[in-house]
Amino acid sequence: MMVILSRLTSIRQSIINTLSMILRTWSGRIALPIVLLHLILAIFGPWLAPYSPTEMPASIEEFQNLPPSPQFWLGTDQYGRDVLSRVMCGATSLITTAAASTALGIVLGTSVGMSSGYKGGRVDEIIMRIMDGLMSFPTLLLALLVLFTLGPSRINIAATIGFVSMPAIARVVRSTTLSLKTMEFVQSARLRGESTTYIIFNELLPNVMPVLGVEASVRFSYAILSIASLGFLGLGVQPPSPDWGLMISQSRRFLVIAPWVALAPMGAIVSLIVGVNLLVDGIKQASGMAREKVEHG
Repeated sequence: MMVILSRLTSIRQSIINTLSMILRTWSGRIALPIVLLHLILAIFGPWLAPYSPTEMPASIEEFQNLPPSPQFWLGTDQYGRDVLSRVMCGATSLITTAAASTALGIVLGTSVGMSSGYKGGRVDEIIMRIMDGLMSFPTLLLALLVLFTLGPSRINIAATIGFVSMPAIARVVRSTTLSLKTMEFVQSARLRGESTTYIIFNELLPNVMPVLGVEASVRFSYAILSIASLGFLGLGVQPPSPDWGLMISQSRRFLVIAPWVALAPMGAIVSLIVGVNLLVDGIKQASGMAREKVEHG
């Protein structure tokens, strides 16, 4: 029990130190509030929303395409539904699906890339040619093909985006593994008679994690854009459920008379992607500051 408490305290202190370092950078100061806001919306959005995101009023004409006001902060859409509530509730669907697809892509890409890079030879050649073949297909086109076959659902979308992102991640991880497997600590593990599984998970994987962190942030941004694009094309979350891409698609006919209906989800998508990328930049700068502190300390 004491060991667990000690480890939890160490993790908490590490998180606090990391956050304090991030907040010392301009990127971190800008990005952290944006990312935290979106995380809060993703977790608590359905409970914080002032109105139902799907329920239509009894008189649609009376509430249709109302401009922003004290009652409806971001106005209403063509069905009289509150745009703010739909944006808040749509964050849950998009962020959880993007996170799940990114996690799946990272797991698959890391497994394939590390195995291929470590084994080398003919195995590496065959696996990489397969990855090159998958990368030759346009990402969105391949996703459309799979979803047309399997049908649109959150599970299918997450699985499709994760699978589509796997080849690019695998190539990055393979490149890192090729440079690491020739280093002394890996050679020492081989001389000790350690198994391939031990070397991959205990020697190589910890050194690949920084690269995976950067790659995960890039793939998360791509996943957000891909999921929003699929929603725009009608293959994402199906109506009347709130989805940022679907909201933009449904509001195209009303851009002139009610631009706020499309601008709200557009702003949410842009702010989330910008926030994630700035946060990654802040983490990189904080890591550089920490290394300099250790070197000069």
